[in-house]
Amino acid sequence: MNDSLGPPSPLTALAAELRAPAPSCGPVRLIGIDGHAGSGKSTFARRLAAELDGAPVLALDDIRSHAELFDWTDRFTREVLEPLAAGRSARPAAYDWNERRFHPGPVIEPAPVVLVEGVGAGRRALRPWLARLVWMELPAGQSWRRGRERDGVAQHDFWEQWEPAEERHFAEDPSRPFADALVRQVPEGYEVLPGPELGAA
Repeated sequence: MNDSLGPPSPLTALAAELRAPAPSCGPVRLIGIDGHAGSGKSTFARRLAAELDGAPVLALDDIRSHAELFDWTDRFTREVLEPLAAGRSARPAAYDWNERRFHPGPVIEPAPVVLVEGVGAGRRALRPWLARLVWMELPAGQSWRRGRERDGVAQHDFWEQWEPAEERHFAEDPSRPFADALVRQVPEGYEVLPGPELGAA
C-alpha cells in the first residue's frame, strides 16, 4: 500500500492510471497483461488486482486448451467480451489441463476494471476492447526457463509443443509494440516503464 509520507509505489501508481481511461468494453475498463509464458503475469495480475480493490482477474490459461493454444478468439469474444460489453456477467468455460476438458468457470462481473492475463492478451483481435495493455518485460528464453522450472518434468512434452507455438504467435501477432506500459520484476517489487512507440498495425 502507499506510504502517505512518500510517493506511491509503482504498482499503486499504475493502478491509479488504469482507473483513469474511459470504459472500453461496455462499462468495463478491460486491461490486458501480456508477455511470454513464465514471465510472471499471473502473480503480477493478482497483486495489481489487490491494488484495484479486488478487480476480477481472468486467466487465459483457463480459456486456451491443448487443442486451441491460440485459436480461442471467437470463443473468448462470445463468452467474455460480448457479455461484458452488454453489462452482463461472463462465465467462460475453464479448461482443466490434467483432465483435458472444460468445466464451468468462475463468474466475471462487469466491474469498473477487469484484468485479462495470459499470452495473447494483447493480440490484434482483442486490442480494440482494451483500455490499456501491459507487457511483462522478460525475454522469452528466461521466461520459458522459469515456466519449465515451475511446471516440472510432468509438463515437459507440453513445453516442447508450447515454445514454437508461442514463437509463431508473437511473430505473426506481436503485442509488445502496442503496450502502454512495460513491467519489470525487480528485487523491491516492480518497475513500471512507459510502453514503446506504437508499431504498424
